Amino acid sequence: MGNSSDWYRRRRYIHFDPPVGERAAHAVVSSPARVAAHAFYPLIRFVIKSKKVKWDKAAKILVSKEKERHVSYAAHIDSHIYAYYALMLGERYEAYLGQSGFSSAVLAFRRLGKSNIHFARDAFDAIKALGECDVIASDFSDFFGNLDHAVLKAKWSAVLGAGALPPDHYAVYKSLTKYTYVERRYLYAALGISQHNPHAAGFRVCKPEDFRSTVRGLKLIQRHPDKHGIPQGTPISAMLSNIYMIDFDQAMWTAASEVGGRYFRYCDDILIIVPKGAGASFRKLAETLADVHHLPIHPEKTDERLFRMTPKGLSSVKPLQYLGFMFDGRDVFIRSASLARYSDRMRRGVRLARATMRRRNELRVARGEAPRDLYVGKLYKRYSYLGRRNFISYAIRASEVIGARTIKRQVRPLWARLKGAMRI
Repeated sequence: MGNSSDWYRRRRYIHFDPPVGERAAHAVVSSPARVAAHAFYPLIRFVIKSKKVKWDKAAKILVSKEKERHVSYAAHIDSHIYAYYALMLGERYEAYLGQSGFSSAVLAFRRLGKSNIHFARDAFDAIKALGECDVIASDFSDFFGNLDHAVLKAKWSAVLGAGALPPDHYAVYKSLTKYTYVERRYLYAALGISQHNPHAAGFRVCKPEDFRSTVRGLKLIQRHPDKHGIPQGTPISAMLSNIYMIDFDQAMWTAASEVGGRYFRYCDDILIIVPKGAGASFRKLAETLADVHHLPIHPEKTDERLFRMTPKGLSSVKPLQYLGFMFDGRDVFIRSASLARYSDRMRRGVRLARATMRRRNELRVARGEAPRDLYVGKLYKRYSYLGRRNFISYAIRASEVIGARTIKRQVRPLWARLKGAMRI
């Protein structure tokens, strides 16, 4: 299998067990007998809140909606087991794809040396190559939460080329389907751990005796009761989602290829590109296959776009949205929601910087020192082309990879917007 460095990563968070060195971790993960007998700790779960910002054309204002997502993280030795088995399964999965022929359809959670920018470019190029075509873009509702355990087990065995899961693989499978978890906020409150500075508690959440008396005693441990769903956030979850989708991907890719079309899947986002007039039947096929795999397709996130030839070239009445970009048949744009989200984040960042400057200047003046101007270096790095890893640098890179000058034109006014916010 791959090098040890491909799976081992020292994690800094605190959990029920202390961090484990590479040699000690390897002794466990490389022994099928030890993995089969391993007692997995409960996951620690928390909620990530993200804000979706959209521009309301009618009201001409930014409208934000908060979205919550549960993320779980495993104990240290458990994480190493998951990472090791993810690497092992990844190699088997790649070999399986090499024999099946649909490798080009699966985009996410693989070492392809590409980003979503490249995947979007490839999809738009496929539309241009096909010419007049129907395109269906959709995704699944609560993807990880709906993975059926029986289907997952069968596909896991298929990738291994086995009739049933070996004992060590079964132990990993069981830990992810019949998993237990503890809500982090309740755990920290019960143990007197600071939510903002948990590392002050030491290298682990609690000692084994406290785990038994407090964590178990207060009944903080909850068990996943359903026959579907795996935790999102473990080192193996992403790999298992690809394995789960093997039959779906094979069927969609085969059907699209037979009519000269293309099929792509990026995690739970699916894109089907087929000749003119075939869109309705392929949408029905996707819905049927989704039902078979117990994965509900999100009705509000399913779009069908008809690309047709016009005097100006290939065109769609409404642009196709895919992986953060929009394509109208000729030009590629960044989604307006992404631009609105950047503007909102930039304004809040500048306001925070100015408030910090005022507080510090009050202290400086009280000490008899001269006040200082707004520190702009960090703002430029975060919100302008002068930074290497921010939205603007991403947009410029996308413009170059896709070959879309339209994207550079979209972000050009943002420099003046940043300068204006800093002057207020």
